[in-house]
Amino acid sequence: MSLPTKAEIIEDLEFFDDWEDRYKYIIDLGKMLTPFDPSLRTDDRLVRGCQSSVWIDFAKEAEVLSFKVDSDAIIVKGLLALVMVAFDKKTPSEIVAFDIDGFFAELDLENHLSPTRGNGLKAIVAKIQTIARSANS
Repeated sequence: MSLPTKAEIIEDLEFFDDWEDRYKYIIDLGKMLTPFDPSLRTDDRLVRGCQSSVWIDFAKEAEVLSFKVDSDAIIVKGLLALVMVAFDKKTPSEIVAFDIDGFFAELDLENHLSPTRGNGLKAIVAKIQTIARSANS
């Protein structure tokens, strides 16, 4: 089962009347992530700046970066799914150029996350963009 597209997620979230239902949908997206091998839960893959534990692993195949992500919190796994829709299986240049703030604004996400969760989400995005910049050089 693959994640929906950015457009499908925006459309799906607009269907819900309240944020409780939207959170349930985002949590369900997290359940669609590729299973993460527990042996990859290492310090070098851990994202600093997140209240929950978040791990990111990646591989570069041809010119495309593929990511595997995991968290110990179900809502964060859902947020990771949103990030994967934006960044997974893209070139480093596409990742760096992607307007992630615009995507989150379309979802009205930051108005509905705690400041701590919002900072963690920014740390996740920053880590992936750093990986992309390094892979681009």
